[in-house]
Amino acid sequence: MARINSNIPSLIARTNLGRANQDLEVRLQRLATGLRINRGADNPAGLIISERLRSEVSGLNQAVNNSQRASSVIATTEGALAEISDLLNSVRGLVVEAANTGAISVEERKANQLQIDSAIDTITRISNSASFGGLKLLNGSLDYVLSGLDSDSVNKATIFGANFNGRSQIQVDVNVIASAQTASLFLSASNIGGTVAAGRFASNSTLEIAGPLGVQVLDILSGQTLTAVAQAINTFTAATGISASLLNPANPASGMRFSSTTFGSNAFASVRRLNEPTGGGFFRTFAITSNGAVPGTPSFGDPAFVAQLSSANRDAGRDVNAIVNGALANGNGLTLSLQNQTALSLELELDQQFATANGSISTFYITGGGALYQLGGVINASQQTNIGVQSMAASRLGGTLLDDQLQFLSSLRSGGGNDLNSLEFQNASAILDTSIDEVSTLRGRLGAFERNTLETNVRSLSTAIENLTASESRIRDADFAEETSRLTRSQILSSASTSVLGLANQQAQQVLQLLG
Repeated sequence: MARINSNIPSLIARTNLGRANQDLEVRLQRLATGLRINRGADNPAGLIISERLRSEVSGLNQAVNNSQRASSVIATTEGALAEISDLLNSVRGLVVEAANTGAISVEERKANQLQIDSAIDTITRISNSASFGGLKLLNGSLDYVLSGLDSDSVNKATIFGANFNGRSQIQVDVNVIASAQTASLFLSASNIGGTVAAGRFASNSTLEIAGPLGVQVLDILSGQTLTAVAQAINTFTAATGISASLLNPANPASGMRFSSTTFGSNAFASVRRLNEPTGGGFFRTFAITSNGAVPGTPSFGDPAFVAQLSSANRDAGRDVNAIVNGALANGNGLTLSLQNQTALSLELELDQQFATANGSISTFYITGGGALYQLGGVINASQQTNIGVQSMAASRLGGTLLDDQLQFLSSLRSGGGNDLNSLEFQNASAILDTSIDEVSTLRGRLGAFERNTLETNVRSLSTAIENLTASESRIRDADFAEETSRLTRSQILSSASTSVLGLANQQAQQVLQLLG
């Protein structure tokens, strides 16, 4: 080559040297940072995907922290509830002791009442003071706020969980499709089946009266009226759970009805004559076929009513059935429960008149409240859960319908309607049973939420984080074995290109030999 203005071999060598040095810089940068993608130019598509994966991993890491913090909150709440449960159990023991009036003095009962007052005050104090990082746990601030609740339809509403899903309020519609019933048996006084004549028993009889609370045996003399028999049975109502009444109070020969005092499938009424003579037929009771509804004024003079009857000495009640927001709720006596963790979970104690009328409709609204937990890495309703924590104050705990009025744990304090001096031990025991059930149920729901939701959520999220991190690593992290081998290649090429460039530059000097 005899041209000196353009040294093409030098240009070629310099270009290749630049490429070798650029590749060497890339290898050094990747080895220094440990990343295969350090800027968008390295791999635009890979950068986009890896950044999305990084964002998702960051959200999931925080979701794990959220779940672990929620577990700590629940553990703190459960600890306070355990103390309340112990106090309620001690109060129950004091009430049972005070009910033993034949062996306990008035002074001892007063001492028991002082302990009960102290325990109830402590329960309210725990309810007001239990907190986690300034968040009140048991004072009702984490309970749901209700609006439009009609006490003539729903005596008590407990919302366990509600998903608002962007709504400002949740409308709750309750539609009774099958009324609640007590257990009912009917005794004819018009000689149907040869049962009773003219409203009087025809011979000496021994009746066994059995109900949900117990069994009693009653001896009836020949000629005794149904009115007197009903009065005798009602003296044992507290022991059997069965009451008796004439179908027509003005007519002793109208017949008798035996009814359980409670509603639902757990309630039953059993009436039978003991030592029935061979052939029987003297004493027969009847139940409505297929557990149908009892008419408002049952009468053996009504052929339509008689047509519904079948001979039976035992009958069971019926639970209320209702549709709540389009879903069939579970009935238990007058109580409805709906368990739908993704939408709405609640328990409603219905008013007796409302629950015993087919087609009854009531509507109320959940306007806010509840404890919201963000369990996923993306903020949307499917990755959130909402749970209600009711107030444990004595004025809110143990709501029990007694004498057509809701009465709470606070009524057991001195001066209350159910304190020990009132001698209403049975009412006090019922309120305590409800209180203990409410605390135990809340502890159980929180425990199930922690075990089945939070702990499983942490495990599943941890697995997802591992897999996403591995995916992001495959895209973005540098393979040191590969990079070091390429670094060696780049170093050799850079050295070779430098040597070649030097030779190319020296080649032009050979032209001087032509000039002599």
